[in-house]
Amino acid sequence: MVDRIKLGTALPLTDIGADPNTVAAFAQTAEALGYDHLTGTDHVLGVNVENRPDWDMSRNTSADVFHDPFVLFGFLANATQKIEFSTQVLILAQRQTALVAKQAASVDVLSGGRFRLGVGIGWNKEEFIALNENFHDRGKRSEEQIEVMNRLWADEHVTFKGKWHEIPDAGINPLPLNKSIPLWFGGHVDATLRRTAKFGAGWIMLAHPAGKAAVASFERLRGFVAEEGRDSDSVGIEIWTSIATGGPEDWRAEAKFWKEAGVTHITVNNSRERDHHKRIDGSSFSDHIAGIERYREAVADVL
Repeated sequence: MVDRIKLGTALPLTDIGADPNTVAAFAQTAEALGYDHLTGTDHVLGVNVENRPDWDMSRNTSADVFHDPFVLFGFLANATQKIEFSTQVLILAQRQTALVAKQAASVDVLSGGRFRLGVGIGWNKEEFIALNENFHDRGKRSEEQIEVMNRLWADEHVTFKGKWHEIPDAGINPLPLNKSIPLWFGGHVDATLRRTAKFGAGWIMLAHPAGKAAVASFERLRGFVAEEGRDSDSVGIEIWTSIATGGPEDWRAEAKFWKEAGVTHITVNNSRERDHHKRIDGSSFSDHIAGIERYREAVADVL
């Protein structure tokens, strides 16, 4: 069992909008309530569903609001004092690797080391097409991307030649404060768990509600971590929850379950509506602030 779970909240931009004052106010209120971290989702493009009658509406569309996460957290670093930031998740394979390393390092420095980089391989082929990246090799390519980023964060100058990347004795400046940035992985296939075990500071698990399937997935990850010769306690686990179902006692019981299962981070996402995740009825700024306030009041002594 972990000593203390870190509690975060997702920024519900599609509900509350993109206005800078509103976004800053949400972050500042979450910080004042005692939240440990804020999460932001990454999508560059959304499809026009008027021309896509077959589109799964639980997936992102052009109607959904997404600030670029590096710009977003750079902005919020100046609007807050101590709350941490996490991308959940940045679609790494559709972005240029050295540029991601540079942007992440800048956010890390400007926030005083309050940034962790959650990455995934993505699912939206249309985004890869528009960004001129290969959708079909994104998993394998992301492994080399991780190697390149870790090298660029650690060393002043890097010489690298791989299958997809070549760096001719060059480097980024500034480097991250600790010459590294915590990498967290989203996704649920074994390949993702193995990447997490090899490279990751943590895993973002969204596939299962509290129960046996979730615990089994955690044990599977820990087995892969052990195979890499790492201490399983060194790899964190993050889950998402909401107040859309049940009440304070249910939320407390769920939080207790996650703590006993070894979860290190819980993120409240009251706007997600997919699989077992349910969104709250309201969508206003006040609805979301009231929601995260109620949740923290319910579970504070359990965490």
